[in-house]
Amino acid sequence: MHKMTVEFLMNAFAGESQAHVKYAIFAEECEKKGHKNLANMFKAISHAEYVHARGHFLAVGKLGDTAMNLQTALDGENFEIDEMYPVYHEAAKFQQEKDAVRTTKYAMEAEKIHANMYAKALELVKSGKDYPAAKVHICEICGHTVENEAPDKCPVCNAKKDFFRCFSA
Repeated sequence: MHKMTVEFLMNAFAGESQAHVKYAIFAEECEKKGHKNLANMFKAISHAEYVHARGHFLAVGKLGDTAMNLQTALDGENFEIDEMYPVYHEAAKFQQEKDAVRTTKYAMEAEKIHANMYAKALELVKSGKDYPAAKVHICEICGHTVENEAPDKCPVCNAKKDFFRCFSA
């Protein structure tokens, strides 16, 4: 594939990915306000944007085997931990942007856990094993991530156990 085409498709992937998430957020807000049909419309179009992003991602050959995908995920988390969020966090502090300070701190803390999970999973996959945790809990306030059982209180943002969403196999 030509370099320009790859660049264009990756830019389109980024735009479609952002639209997917943005419309999902809009859908949540509509649901909170009782606009069920509007929420459904946003959810549907959010999924369409995901379909577009997935198509672009596959077209440029970014999907690898499980080990490669885990390494790609680990590399991304490590970039966020080592380079991206420290700079964003310090800039937010310098500019006295309290919400940005909070959200970058939350993200940075969660990314550290994600990197550890990906590294563990990569080693397991290389030895022919599946990931051991059948449940992963995510704090809906800060993104704190724990396996198997949610804590009574989030150690990052102090949210109650009720704010953890469970993802199970």
